[in-house]
Amino acid sequence: MTAAAAITSLFENKIFLSTISSMVIAQVLKMVFYLITSKNRKKWEAVETMIWRTGGMPSSHSAVVCSLATSAGIYEGVDSNFFIFCIVFAMVVLRDSVGVRRAAGLQAKALNNLGKQCAKLTGLEFRSVKEIQGHTPLEVIVGALLGIIIAFCFYLL
Repeated sequence: MTAAAAITSLFENKIFLSTISSMVIAQVLKMVFYLITSKNRKKWEAVETMIWRTGGMPSSHSAVVCSLATSAGIYEGVDSNFFIFCIVFAMVVLRDSVGVRRAAGLQAKALNNLGKQCAKLTGLEFRSVKEIQGHTPLEVIVGALLGIIIAFCFYLL
């Protein structure tokens, strides 16, 4: 199979298309929610939200893995090894986004607050750690539902 044929077949694969579409749509919706809810609407931050930032409504990670798992179930069957792999992968990602990543972000925020207070008292320099934002349960649920809906839309097309 030539490289061109491989790329063509990839973009004809509904599992791939629904998964990638879920990611793009979730990121665009995330930017829209940012523009609606943000008090200081800056164009660059809106674009950065769509392309790079983690966290926010809806969870694109949840949309991607749920679209992948749903598509795998539709096209490969719920008794296939691929579907089982996708379900387990989705469970890990969903748990991570609402649990581990959120907890790490909250800990980083607390550490930064403590470091700033210590810097004021001691006069020493403090460099903040990156506050990786996880997701709230609602953001994960909305992302998951979005991915499932998009997978069914591709199936019906």
